[in-house]
Amino acid sequence: MIFEDLPTTPTAEELVDKAFSRAARTGRAKSGREGQESMLRTAGNILSDNLENVVTAWPDFAYEVSPFYYELADALVDVDAVRQSLNEVHWAADQIASIRDEYTSKLRKTDEETARKHRKQAFARFADIVEEVDADLDRLGTARDELKLLPDVDPEEPVIAVAGYPNVGKSAFVNAVTRASNETASYPFTTTGIQVGHFDRDHVRYQLIDTPGLLDRPADERNEVEQQAVSALAHAADAVLFLVDASGNCGYPLDVQLDLRDAVAATFDVPVLTICNKSDLSTDVEAEAYMSVTADENVDDVLERAAVAVGYEPDLPSREGDRA
Repeated sequence: MIFEDLPTTPTAEELVDKAFSRAARTGRAKSGREGQESMLRTAGNILSDNLENVVTAWPDFAYEVSPFYYELADALVDVDAVRQSLNEVHWAADQIASIRDEYTSKLRKTDEETARKHRKQAFARFADIVEEVDADLDRLGTARDELKLLPDVDPEEPVIAVAGYPNVGKSAFVNAVTRASNETASYPFTTTGIQVGHFDRDHVRYQLIDTPGLLDRPADERNEVEQQAVSALAHAADAVLFLVDASGNCGYPLDVQLDLRDAVAATFDVPVLTICNKSDLSTDVEAEAYMSVTADENVDDVLERAAVAVGYEPDLPSREGDRA
């Protein structure tokens, strides 16, 4: 996941304490004007480098973040605000480097006492600049903590969303057909964990996503953030399996379930397959496939239909060279 490796963002106070304490140790190793210059350069380098590292650790939202993760990130943390804070921190890094160079030049043209005054002036300006971006560092730290909660979905691999009202068997289906390495992760937009599983077919890895709290109720019952999360998922999904329980044992009448299916189909510009689960109880619905996860009936057929609906063709290496 693109935000998974973002490092912890230091606070303004932590940065200043680190830079000035390291500078003090450096200054004690040398004397006179040279010691003051060493302190100045050490503090300036640490602050400038650490601030720039904060910026470069983040991916470029315009070019490196997929539409799926962009919309999820925007729903969580406001991408424009994050980008503005990154610009401010980059500005601070440049300003500190400029002040470091300015005062280094001054120190080299004066005596020890004046050099000490110049160094203290530079330190005060360093601290002021870092303080100016204190709120930006806090915003980036908070954003980093929230974005690390996002599910690990690879937009480069086929994604199949599993939808339908609660208790129609979505989680049981994902558990039954995916490998033992299923991931159940916290999901910032729901009260329960998103489930991401994988299955392989014809050398292609497919990702199955069960999204409790998002695609299991009508749009007018979702808040604004949840709506944006659904929009993000619509960017990633290559097909949707909409599970219905024709028996109504799930607690929702069949016509209500089909209304939700139609709403999902209107949101997702991809194939939406109606899958009748619990077919051992009832098949009284028109569907692309009928299965019973609990009875292990026709489950593999559903996977095959999902793969066909996705229509993904992997880029396999050419064997033309082998024939030559």
